[in-house]
Amino acid sequence: MRIPAAGTLPWRLRDGTLEVALVHRPRYDDWSWAKGKLDPGEEWAVAAVRETDEETGLAVRLGPPLPEARYLVLGRDGTPDDKVVRYWSARVVGGAGHLVNEIDEVVWLDVPTAHARLDYARDREQLLALVRLHQTDRLDTWPLVVVRHAHAVARGSWHKADPARPLTAAGRARAAALVPVLAAYGVTRVVTSPSERCLRTVQPYAAAAGVRLQHRGGLSEEGFAAAPHKVHRYLERLLEHGEPALVCTHGPVLPDLLDDLADLLDLDKPASVEVVEEFAEARDERLVKGEALVCHVVGRGADARVVAVERQLP
Repeated sequence: MRIPAAGTLPWRLRDGTLEVALVHRPRYDDWSWAKGKLDPGEEWAVAAVRETDEETGLAVRLGPPLPEARYLVLGRDGTPDDKVVRYWSARVVGGAGHLVNEIDEVVWLDVPTAHARLDYARDREQLLALVRLHQTDRLDTWPLVVVRHAHAVARGSWHKADPARPLTAAGRARAAALVPVLAAYGVTRVVTSPSERCLRTVQPYAAAAGVRLQHRGGLSEEGFAAAPHKVHRYLERLLEHGEPALVCTHGPVLPDLLDDLADLLDLDKPASVEVVEEFAEARDERLVKGEALVCHVVGRGADARVVAVERQLP
């Protein structure tokens, strides 16, 4: 049996020194990372943020993913189960720091001290990966999320204007499911095609987060066909702002948008092969409907570079 779990390595710079947050579990008398099992139907990224909040009282925004951990644990029936834990680097964005679940102490430690304090060798792999990100200027990122609208009523069965074509029940369910996913990355700016199927894909998140929807006609199929250059300008503006952002659009618009992002892939750092392959797969598929492609960006404007990507699939 596989047991899925997720967690984070919250980090900060204090007087120029990288520090990470470890937790102590009195039940096991060990020091490790904030983590926990996924609830039924829960996304990995959502669980990572939730568990961090529950165990540390810290609200975090996910950054580049870190290596996962796999190890055997004994099930209730005494047979071994395969536990899989996915980790992310995480920036603290709020929270009172009150301990509310299974943890009796949270400490911020510099890297050498944390390395020595950790009780499990497997946990040091995530720490070393975090250090490598820091040393190669890939840790301090902001997310740029590209969303393809969720499933809409088929064109052949819709007899009104195409921009008014609504989401199906499955599309509405995906829009609702995207709310905690986008919240895990702390999206604060939402730019969307004004077509109904795009608006309704991201409106639930915008409402939950208190973020204003910004309509851009050039992101619609009709607007893109009339003026394809506008897509490049929208992306340039988001890169200049350099804040957690989302762009929701359509399949025919995505190749141009993703080609621009491909030019920002950071090919000079370790792990670039994995980043390129993940991005190329998403670009070849033009994303699937309801997918959120998370691009972790370092810098802004002309200096912006994509250093990691994740596909959050329906």
